[in-house]
Amino acid sequence: MVPIFLASTTPYSGKTLIALGLALKLREQGFSVGYIKPLGTTPMMVGKDLYDADAVFIKEALELTEPLSTVSPFVLDYETQTRIFTGQAPDAKARVLAAFRSLKAKDFILLGGPASLFEGGLLGINVLSLMTALNARVLMIEPWVGELTADTLLGMRRFMGKRFLGGVINKVSPAAAGYVSETVRPFLEKAGVKVFGVFPRDKFLGSISIRQITDLLHGKVLCCENGLDEFIENFSIGAMDVDSALSYFRRTPNKAVITGAHRSDIQLAALETSTRCIILTGGLSTNDVVIGKAQMKGVPIISVADDTFTTIDRIEATIGRTRIREKAKLDRAKEIMGLEFDLQRFLKAAARRS
Repeated sequence: MVPIFLASTTPYSGKTLIALGLALKLREQGFSVGYIKPLGTTPMMVGKDLYDADAVFIKEALELTEPLSTVSPFVLDYETQTRIFTGQAPDAKARVLAAFRSLKAKDFILLGGPASLFEGGLLGINVLSLMTALNARVLMIEPWVGELTADTLLGMRRFMGKRFLGGVINKVSPAAAGYVSETVRPFLEKAGVKVFGVFPRDKFLGSISIRQITDLLHGKVLCCENGLDEFIENFSIGAMDVDSALSYFRRTPNKAVITGAHRSDIQLAALETSTRCIILTGGLSTNDVVIGKAQMKGVPIISVADDTFTTIDRIEATIGRTRIREKAKLDRAKEIMGLEFDLQRFLKAAARRS
């Protein structure tokens, strides 16, 4: 049994993507793989019990036979948060250790870390505590944010010592790809940091479905409900004159256009370009001409009660935090993992026990 913690110093680094891709690749090599999310932070009801939403998705995506109580042994909800400081919180560490022991027959156990190395420390289930208790190695997943990413990986190697397995540099922009691969990666390797992959920033993986955005904004679907499972990669604000808007819309593919319900000229211009949906702000509808053209094109129109600025704020708070819970995204994650991750080198490194 080889336990591997997938950890990061920042939230939304791509740990779920790496965990899924790595599990699938290990299976292709004939290994049995288990998964545990020790600290659940996105509560989800399944039947009468509470589990972590990411863990539920991974169990389904990997078709794991273990019960959800093993995959997601502990979830931090509001009630538990209030009980921590009074000493009444449940024994989270005991639950995690029991789940871990139940998977001892697996070749690999992947452990999904929370948003930081310290989250869960009050309960004794943060990464730093569990990597020792479980004799686990740590694979750091860090998004590229400049030289700070290199500082982090180098610092974690020095801090964790033999527990540090290596790292993945994720979400690298096209402009930085050459620099990271040809300059940063060799530097880190020379300093003793194994870099198993440099993953590009992928717009599709960072996209959000029209259905998700409709739920987020509490929107009303005015037409084309059968198009809600399409993905939005860009957002455009229709607040300029129609000629300028049309020029801008033509340069922006797979987008949602956010505009006031009274701007039918902007809505019609948007429908002449690669638009996935139109979001009307102010709680009003549009005219029949726009609805009719949208129906011909199969473009959903969503009406939301908030004004344009509030709508934009709510969207910006969500973009970049969407999770890999759709099959199309899972397929894309598998593809990138196959192209960018050095599995054979990972296996050799994982075989060297601390």
